[in-house]
Amino acid sequence: MDIDAFLHSLTTHPGVYRMVDAEGGVLYVGKAKNLRNRVSSYFRTRQQSPKTAALVAKIDHIEVTVTHSETEALLLEQTLIKSLKPPFNILLRDDKSYPYIYISKQTFPRVAYYRGSKKMPGRFYGPYPSATAVRETLGLLQKIFKVRQCEDSFYRNRSRPCLQHQIERCKAPCVNLVSEQEYAEDVRHTVMFLEGKNREVRDELTKQMHAAADSLQFEQAAQFRDQLEALTQIQSQQYVETESGSADVFAVALESGVACVQIVYVRSGRVMGNKTYYPALKSELSVAEIFDAFIPQYYLGGLGRRDLPQRILVSEPFESSDALIEAIQQRDNHVLSIHTNVRTSRKAWLNLAQTNAQQYLASHLANREQLYRRFEALQDSLSLEEIPQRLECFDISHTQGEGTVASCVVFEHSGAVRSQYRRFNIEGVAPGDDYAAMNQALNRRYTRLKKGEAKLPDILIVDGGKGQLRQAREVLTELQVQGVLLLGIAKGETRKPGLETLFLEETGPGFELSGDSPALHLIQQIRDEAHRFAIMGHRNRREKKRTRSVLEDIPGIGAKRRRELLTHFGGMQGLSRASQQEIEKVSGISKKIAEDVYAALHNV
Repeated sequence: MDIDAFLHSLTTHPGVYRMVDAEGGVLYVGKAKNLRNRVSSYFRTRQQSPKTAALVAKIDHIEVTVTHSETEALLLEQTLIKSLKPPFNILLRDDKSYPYIYISKQTFPRVAYYRGSKKMPGRFYGPYPSATAVRETLGLLQKIFKVRQCEDSFYRNRSRPCLQHQIERCKAPCVNLVSEQEYAEDVRHTVMFLEGKNREVRDELTKQMHAAADSLQFEQAAQFRDQLEALTQIQSQQYVETESGSADVFAVALESGVACVQIVYVRSGRVMGNKTYYPALKSELSVAEIFDAFIPQYYLGGLGRRDLPQRILVSEPFESSDALIEAIQQRDNHVLSIHTNVRTSRKAWLNLAQTNAQQYLASHLANREQLYRRFEALQDSLSLEEIPQRLECFDISHTQGEGTVASCVVFEHSGAVRSQYRRFNIEGVAPGDDYAAMNQALNRRYTRLKKGEAKLPDILIVDGGKGQLRQAREVLTELQVQGVLLLGIAKGETRKPGLETLFLEETGPGFELSGDSPALHLIQQIRDEAHRFAIMGHRNRREKKRTRSVLEDIPGIGAKRRRELLTHFGGMQGLSRASQQEIEKVSGISKKIAEDVYAALHNV
């Protein structure tokens, strides 16, 4: 393919482009407001990400479809992604329809779980993030309003009340134990509850309770009271209530080459649940890039049409947001807005989604099956005879040489073994000498392991390149430690995850793993954990040093004498200005101690 000639002849109109390999398989589908500018950007070598470089290396030719507008391009892009499933696009794997709560249109309507096209007569409420969320809500409705949930075939053939009536979960309309008017009132309250009008339901139940009590119908008043108590308890425990309105709230958490997209569903001002996705990434992407690939596909590329909210809340703006709004307007005649800078309750929803994303990602990374697959991938990538059982990783942290701390973290098939983490306060090395700091930390750690403090690892990972790896080899050789494989991980030129270079020896070339390699993700995960643990130790040491009094290091100065000195001179500033003779006058301070204090304060 003559790429220069192709780009020169390419139109500047909106459209969709398909990058195709030599075998005719579609590698990637994308849309553009300006086809020439967008496609040209893939071939600017200085700006290529690892994903782009891997994609461009496989391109045999590019096919384009010109459209009238960017909105048409977005719709066509999602259709092609759905049908072609290109490997370099983010694929939305969970494409099934969402469950709803259905209220039938009958004299005595039923409330039921429903999934599918909404063509039946009646009302639908949702969508809910999972079947469990629907069943939990149905259980709540049974306790509060006692509307029937049985199948029509079961309902029509009853001659006596069923068990649900006996345990006070249904008023048995099947055998006429409730009037049509009373049942319709329960259905109306059920609808109000599902629409988020909980305050109005409480107000009505309160009035009905007082009216029943005033007319001496105490049993009925007690029923209203029980409904109020159940409703209040459920609202305080089950839902997050805020302003009215509906929204889908998107957040992304990224770590170790894995992305977690969290969607929180808000309907009628009430948080109804959440849904989690782990889109397959070919390379490290930014949050905005993930939103740009994921959200249009979520609303436009599914098997069935989503229940559309009034607004979408995202933590960062993304490129195709305006086109998505216009596409939904054209396709569904639905007005939608997308917001990033939000406050009050909407900000709380975004924070909730972000917290959930981080929690789900942490659980996903700690999943034993997931971890074991990563250990297997590491075995394959390093051509090891057996699956490694135990990994240790070391990192160094300091601020311009101050408060240097080394960390050691341990991973096994079960995940991080935090009880065996260790930190080492580095002393006696030149400030900023990471090699000497690494040597000292490794020496102290493996001297202890030789004495039986813990098991030797199968792989020792050091955060750094050949220099750090050389220090590790020298320490293990000196201590005669055998059977431990050394692995160095050095950041790439841009220090962006996915560009790391790995070293198995301190001499010779390094090698790289693909950005979507589970083995690389495992190495990144343990490296990031070592980095976090080292930084935490360094900060604690630095703060302790800055808040520590110089008096604490003087022999003979305990808490009482320190207090006497500071009280007498009004603090450290006054003490530092005092002469040795003035210090001697303080109660409990001898001439020798006064000399030591003066020398310490003035570096004599």
